[in-house]
Amino acid sequence: MTLDDPSRTGTPTAGPQEPGGVLDRDHRALSVGIVSVVMLIAFEATAVGTAMPVAARELHGVPLYAFGFSAYFTTSLFAMVLSGQWSDRAGPLAPVTTGIAAFGAGLLLSGTAGAMWLFVLGRAVQGLGGGMVIVALYVVVSRAYEERLRPAIMAAFAAGWVVPSIVGPLAAGTVTERLGWRWVFVGIPVLIVLPLALALPAIRRTASGPADPGAPRPPFDGRRIRLALGISLGAGLLQYAGQDLRWASLVPAAAGAALLVPAALGLLPRGTYRAARGLPSVVLLRGLAAGAFISAESFVPLMLVTERGLSPTLAGLSLAVGGATWALGSYLQSRPRVEPYRERLMVLGMLLVAGAVAAAPGVLLPAVPVWTVGVAWGVGCLGMGMVIASTSVLLLQLSAPGEAGTNSAALQISDGLSNAVLLTLGGAAFAALGGGSAAGPAAAGGSHPAAFAAVFLPMAAVALAGAWVATRLGAPAPPKAG
Repeated sequence: MTLDDPSRTGTPTAGPQEPGGVLDRDHRALSVGIVSVVMLIAFEATAVGTAMPVAARELHGVPLYAFGFSAYFTTSLFAMVLSGQWSDRAGPLAPVTTGIAAFGAGLLLSGTAGAMWLFVLGRAVQGLGGGMVIVALYVVVSRAYEERLRPAIMAAFAAGWVVPSIVGPLAAGTVTERLGWRWVFVGIPVLIVLPLALALPAIRRTASGPADPGAPRPPFDGRRIRLALGISLGAGLLQYAGQDLRWASLVPAAAGAALLVPAALGLLPRGTYRAARGLPSVVLLRGLAAGAFISAESFVPLMLVTERGLSPTLAGLSLAVGGATWALGSYLQSRPRVEPYRERLMVLGMLLVAGAVAAAPGVLLPAVPVWTVGVAWGVGCLGMGMVIASTSVLLLQLSAPGEAGTNSAALQISDGLSNAVLLTLGGAAFAALGGGSAAGPAAAGGSHPAAFAAVFLPMAAVALAGAWVATRLGAPAPPKAG
């Protein structure tokens, strides 16, 4: 199948029968509504990270700082599986509604917390909501948009991150300095009103109810729910162990791996870890791309601050162009003429990602201008825009209507799990080589460029492996007769 024309030619139908787009009369309210939901999640992700250090310090919870991030991630993994089954069983309306409500409740709990453990609990509630919403939105796309429109709505999702990625940190920093960090958390729920008002009525009209109303409603799969719980607990234990490089940390690390590995094997499509053609390779590629790029990106501001003396604001702004180039890459994959060459575009995208990640540590050399990092990261984000949106399109293309929720959950689990595992490994390598003690180029202990190289170069190798996986995205050929 193609996304632009049933004839596989890639040439859209001309004349008076030309169909509309994602902003035509039939889709406008839904498109604006669900992109508003994505923008809300994006704004929260960029704004909360800015306020988090101040919140941890005022709550006397700096030792628990990392759990403010990992709590969101671990609960979101469980919620993704639950949302996938719920959406396939009864439609995406209830998971979206419940997810947005939980997201807002978690923000309010964190913003009013009087102790760090309450703050972390609020982040965990947010993760439940975020995990539910993102999977349910994929099901909405699979039901409400015909295949030719899915690349365009995925491009709109990517574009929804552009403004928050630029405005979010600046707005959150200003609010934190002028009014206090709590207003960042308690103010964001006000933004929930617009997505609720726009998205929910449109979802109810176009994508509510089971995929096949006449078929018996399938029960919840208790085994998958237990596996989801196992993968969340396992990921949390691994992250906990990765923060403390003592021998005692091997115990939670082993326990985490024992829970996580069999759970991941049970929740991802069969053949994912051997890059079987078709859906398994799509899911694997999503994890390799997201894990390699995001894990490396997490260390870029730290590298610029500690090794080149930039302020935190300037270091963060060096990555701002990435939001625009990511959206550009997603737009390129949405063009009908690109459809016959989608797999080649994804290979190119992964090569751009690998090149950007490998080039970033070049700034450790004093002779290399600092601005080269921004250029490299803009190129990498262009590649990510091509790849991430395309994996979403291919996943829906390869999923039966009643399996869109389950498969979308697998895609998001691969994304989040790879991110957590590679970030844990990269962080451990960074700390083992002295990176955690680097306070800046002028510090008494000196800088630790090898610690940063130990993060970026392996992640570039992971991205190169993703370029090979991108050659295996097509469905396996049927066996020849006779």
